[in-house]
This record gives sequence, C-alpha cells and structure tokens, in this order.
Amino acid sequence: MHLLAVGLSLRRVDLGGTRSLAEAVQRIGAAAAAAPPGSWVLGRGWDKHLWAEARWPTRDDLDPVTSGHPAALTSRDGHLLWVNSAALTAAGIGPQTPDPRGGEIVRDASGRPTGLLKEEAKAAVHAVLAHPEPQALRQALEDATAAAHRVGLTGVHDIPDPWPETFTLLQAARRDGALGLRVWMAIPLEYLDHAAGVGLRTGLGDEWLRVGGVKIFADGTLGSQTARMLEPFEGQPANTGIAIHTAEELRALVGRAVAAGLWPVIHAIGDRANREVLDAFALHREGARAAGIRYRIEHVQLLHPADLPRLAALEVIASMQPIHATSDRDIADRYWGTRSRTAYPWRSLAARGTVLAFGSDAPVETMDPWAGIYAAVTRRRPDDPRGAWYPQEALEITEALRAYTVGAAIASGEVHLKGTLSAGRLADFIVLDRDVVTEGARNPEELLQVRVLATVIGGQVVYAAGPLGRMDQPGGAG
Repeated sequence: MHLLAVGLSLRRVDLGGTRSLAEAVQRIGAAAAAAPPGSWVLGRGWDKHLWAEARWPTRDDLDPVTSGHPAALTSRDGHLLWVNSAALTAAGIGPQTPDPRGGEIVRDASGRPTGLLKEEAKAAVHAVLAHPEPQALRQALEDATAAAHRVGLTGVHDIPDPWPETFTLLQAARRDGALGLRVWMAIPLEYLDHAAGVGLRTGLGDEWLRVGGVKIFADGTLGSQTARMLEPFEGQPANTGIAIHTAEELRALVGRAVAAGLWPVIHAIGDRANREVLDAFALHREGARAAGIRYRIEHVQLLHPADLPRLAALEVIASMQPIHATSDRDIADRYWGTRSRTAYPWRSLAARGTVLAFGSDAPVETMDPWAGIYAAVTRRRPDDPRGAWYPQEALEITEALRAYTVGAAIASGEVHLKGTLSAGRLADFIVLDRDVVTEGARNPEELLQVRVLATVIGGQVVYAAGPLGRMDQPGGAG
C-alpha cells in the first residue's frame, strides 16, 4: 500500500465512486471554489470506465470550473493524471513538448495536449507541485495509521510517495515512539544508486521500521490500457501498452539491485511485462540466491499460461491484491478477452507452489483486508448479481488468510518474527466479533460483516471498538 497517500487522500477531492464525468467535474468545481487563491486543486480516484459518458476527461472539462487554479486529478489506478490548462502551463507542457520516455502526452487531432498524461508524462506536473508541509505529512501518517488499526492491520509494506520525506518522517515517528504500524518501506528506483552507495540493504532496521526492496515499474495498468502486452488490447490493434523499462533495462536494473543487496520489487501487470520481469529474474537467479535475495512481482495481474510455473521455479513471491480482480473483471473481459482465464490466477499459482502475499494497493482500493479476503474466496463483487469470475481461481478462506499473514511475512523476509501467533514471534494480533474461518467458509457473505473489536501490536492495544476486559482472564476479550 501507499501509506502517506492514504492519509493525504483524506484531505483531497475524492472522485472515487463518481458515476459520471459531470459528477466528477461538479466535485472538482466545489473544491476549486473553496480553495485559497493560487493553490492547486488536487484529487484522485476517478475511473472513466464507471462514467456514463464513457470517454476520457480533458482540460476542457476542467477549465470552466477551476477558476484559474491549476488542477491535477489522479486516476483510480494512479497511472493517469487529468490536468487543466493552468497545470499544463505550470509544467511547461505544450504542443511541441515531446513525449517522455515511458510516457505519453495525449493529444487531439491538431496536436494540442488534451490534459491527459500517461505514466512517466505525469512527472512534469509532479515536479512543479510543492511537497506537503512536514506537519501535513505527520497528520497524514497519523490518519492512515488510525484507519489501518480500525480494519485490523498491524503492519504494512509501504511504497512511499514522496521520498525521502516519508523515510525521514517514519524515522522521526519511530524515535518518538509514535510509529503505530510496523513498516517495510520500499526504495523508489531513482534512489537505487544513493542507497547502494551508502550501503543500505533490504532488512536494515528493526521490528518497527525496515528498509525494503527497490521498487521498479515494468509497465502501466489495465485500466489505463498501458499494461505491456504480448498481443494488442482487444479492439485496439495498435496498442500493446507502454514499457516503462525495456527488457534489456529490466535485466540491468535487477542486476544492479542484486549487486546492492536490495530485493527487486517490480510492478508488472501485462503478460509481456510479467514475462520480461521473469526473464530478468532468471538471468540473475544464482547471484540473488547467493545473496539471500528474494524476488517479488507486484500485482502479477495477467500471465501467459506458459509462464504460470515460472514464479515457483524462480522462487518469485506473487504480491497481489485480490480486490483488483473483482474491481477489474469487466474491463479485463473488455480489453483482454479470453486471456482473462489466467488473470489474477491465485489458485493456479498456489497449486504450483508460488508464495502468495496479499495486500490492497490503498488508496487505489480500500485497505480493508476483509474486502480483499471476500474477493479472494468469491471472485465477485458484493453488489454484483453475477456468479464468480473464473471461479476455478478462487481460494479457500484459510489460504487467503495465510497470504495476508504468513505470505506477507515471507515477502518482507520476516517470517521468523511475524505471520503466525507462536512462541518467539511478535504479539501482533486482532480480536474479531466472529469465527471467520468457520463462518466465512460456510457463508462468505459473513466476511463483509466482520467487525474488528481490537488491534494489538507488540502486546499493546492500539485500537478498541469498545471497553475490553483483561485478555489474560476468563471472560476477557481474548
């Protein structure tokens, strides 16, 4: 997940769940009217696929309602940025601006930028945005931590934004005894050489805050149709997605990460992106094994059938988000067609011995693990009258729980400390209002009603829904 982004998003325009472009524009206009002069209007969560207009948004939709404020609105998947004319001007983007490597400035028939920026094209706008003030970041951390406690999370694997502010903030919170979650924090690729130069290694830190792997992007996303594909998207014969890094570059980057003692953590969505990442991992397998480095792919959304066995063979951890499958099923069928049979293939991977580590990708999706567990065992949305989507890829509830606990601990190299409630491991646990294993297996709809009564980290209650008796006495909450 993206820890500070969760907290920051609580104070930005929320476009999640909007059912039309007009509704989104209305929310943005209201925020612009209340914004201080000269400030940016920021928000996230829009999804064109849910809109009645079923078209991409443009600057012309924003300009009439933003009153001169520069505006930048991130898509639900985080890989598209919708901006107005003032934001394009601030970023120096015009008709003659070339597309950056690994990105695209969407243009109309005359060559004029439409206000939609794909992948690495977003960087020009991000470069002129002021980072939040330290106090705003600290508040975002506190808000995200409190939200995590309420749904029963005791630790996260954080893909930080911004960096290095995030690491500085987390270190300060750790020093002050105010870090309320255990955090394994990845390093963005642009800091790989800096980290290697000062000797940072994956695993450095303590049981509260550790240096994670180095985050690398291989491609974009399904929703943006920028995932890197072996064959074109359905209905788009010229579109095989965007390669953030070529196959050759991925091989070189994995080699550099392995040499630095940093675990490669690579985002890959499309079947071609996943294949090229696996090829890069295979090339450096012996060096990684000798250094005790584990590989992991983030998302692993679509695999070619021939690549299903390769993750287990290469000991690659599949870091996946079950709720993506149920959120994306309609657009997966639209843009991947029958290839979706091996999309989000949890059962196929698990049956071959692949370690599954489940998460949320919040704020892209809710951080609530019970929504994710429901998706993993049903492969359908709660409000969807249709049956399960490729039900043969569903998991049993115990398998889903294992992926959120033991799998996550393996994925951070901390299975000796966490993942199970057993002697010698950390006393991180939650108290629920029901037996999720028995009741959830009998009726998965029960998972949607789960209530967390208490969240305990290191033996300390950090969240309680109500008064708790002593957990070591008969009749106590335990």
